Amino acid sequence: MVFGFGKSKTDNKAGSAAAAKPAASPAPADIPQGQMMGLMQDWPLTVNRVLEHAAIAHPHREVVTRSVEGPIIRQTYKDIYDRARQCSTALKEDGVQMGDRVATLAWNTGRHMEAWYGTMCIGSVLHTLNPRLHPEQIAWIMNHAGDSVLFFDLTFLPIVQAIHQHVPGCRRYILFTDDAHMPKDHGIPNLVSYETYIAGKSMDVKWGDFDENTACGLCYTSGTTGDPKGVLYSHRSNVLHTMIGMQPDAIGGGVKDTMLPVVPMFHANAWGITFSAPASGMKLVMPGAKMDGESIYELLDGEKVTTTAAVPTVWLMLLQYLEQTGKKLPHLQKVVIGGSAVPERILRAFEETYDVEVVHAWGMTEMSPMGSLGSMTPEVMALSRDEVVRHKLKQGRVPFGVEMCVKDDDGNIVPRDAKTSGHLMVRGPAVAKAYFRKAGGEILDQDGWFDTGDVANLCPQGFMQITDRAKDVIKSGGEWISSIDIENIAVGHPKVANAAAIGLPHPKWDERPLLIVQMKEGETATKEEMLQFLEGKIAKWWTPDDVAFVDEIPLGATGKINKLKLRETFKDHVLPTVQAAE
Repeated sequence: MVFGFGKSKTDNKAGSAAAAKPAASPAPADIPQGQMMGLMQDWPLTVNRVLEHAAIAHPHREVVTRSVEGPIIRQTYKDIYDRARQCSTALKEDGVQMGDRVATLAWNTGRHMEAWYGTMCIGSVLHTLNPRLHPEQIAWIMNHAGDSVLFFDLTFLPIVQAIHQHVPGCRRYILFTDDAHMPKDHGIPNLVSYETYIAGKSMDVKWGDFDENTACGLCYTSGTTGDPKGVLYSHRSNVLHTMIGMQPDAIGGGVKDTMLPVVPMFHANAWGITFSAPASGMKLVMPGAKMDGESIYELLDGEKVTTTAAVPTVWLMLLQYLEQTGKKLPHLQKVVIGGSAVPERILRAFEETYDVEVVHAWGMTEMSPMGSLGSMTPEVMALSRDEVVRHKLKQGRVPFGVEMCVKDDDGNIVPRDAKTSGHLMVRGPAVAKAYFRKAGGEILDQDGWFDTGDVANLCPQGFMQITDRAKDVIKSGGEWISSIDIENIAVGHPKVANAAAIGLPHPKWDERPLLIVQMKEGETATKEEMLQFLEGKIAKWWTPDDVAFVDEIPLGATGKINKLKLRETFKDHVLPTVQAAE
């Protein structure tokens, strides 16, 4: 038998002659001389292909939701696909066009997923809102984004009641429920239940068929100064980020796996899991609004979850529940932990007590959000257990699709020696190049690098370690708290001369705020008085855990508050909530 490129049964002399001398194709004018172009199909990277693939290749794979109303709801990817198309039709009939922003204020549920794809796949922009923000911030963000429609869960009805009069551009409100659970006397104009909104709508709607660089999703990130910034994802960036996340050394997973994304869909796209799960055929378990340890365990055990992802505070609550009840995790194989640093106690407990691999992840909204993950190399795994743990506590290595370097103040790349720290820089196809509707244009340096705002070092094996923060934000439970916002409000107290907020260690929340106050001469105040002054002006979970009074807040050479000196002064200060959490 001969192997090779032999003639087929249909070959003949004429055909062979024609094959020997193929006709020359005219070269387009924009192709440089001598450059040969490939002859592959043009297959635009739009997210509709993700759910279309799931509906065809994995139609019976389950999407299980703990609904906000209470019962467990079981759907399949084919169900999600069909209902998402009905949602698309409803939006189009409601006047939603390509490029229009459609907002969601919702938990991880099947309905939320339907609205994601129903919006994105017709070329509209899905804008996820963070309900943990203060209502005034949510209203500002909606107005800046230009949202015309809002989908929301029953949990967040009070927020919508508080803001709808301040968002004049939003003309339609859709509550993720059915008519039986619709509230009475809600006072919200043009409000309809989701089930009524999509009922009877046609599934014959056009998805895709637009440029892959079309805007797809919008998520705002808040910093320490100025207004929140909008990160505008494209279809191409979301699909490429999906492929990045599906790598074995990233989140990974396949058709044999069951994924529970505890990380919310309003938090940097649920780390891309709402795309990567249907793309890979993973069974998806949506936790809804219940995030306590017992509720999470019920889903982990009852649905035989193999992979899950969340911030450390969630896993601390789960571990406390496991320790109290003596229960185990027989099905769980891997837990991805990000949003803030992984405490060693959590890492060792999962791996050494419950035999569950911990993957420490780092990223940011501007990166879609995946940046690095703590998958170990064979060289590291050959080291002692303590050395392995030391590497796992770092922020991990980049997957293919993310580039990373560290630069000094002059813009020079520093050595990867695990010692030299500098500005952590990233670039890649799923990294932002500008902010939505923000003056100033590009946010990249001359080499195309994005400055993350973190200070870090890299080791020769590629592991990244964040050593400091360039921005004075406080990270609590995986979410940013702006120290400057707290300070600015506190200084508004008539008795206060100056104020500063810093983050102090907390065993449950990673960090919690300490408010430091310098009173005006001759004035006095109590802790309770200061905290009461902040009520209603900031999100409740931003409220400082303690207040300290000082004679003078130290200032730097430029007149700015010297946070380094304050951290040194209060390094031994124990927040009153620490003992209660231990």
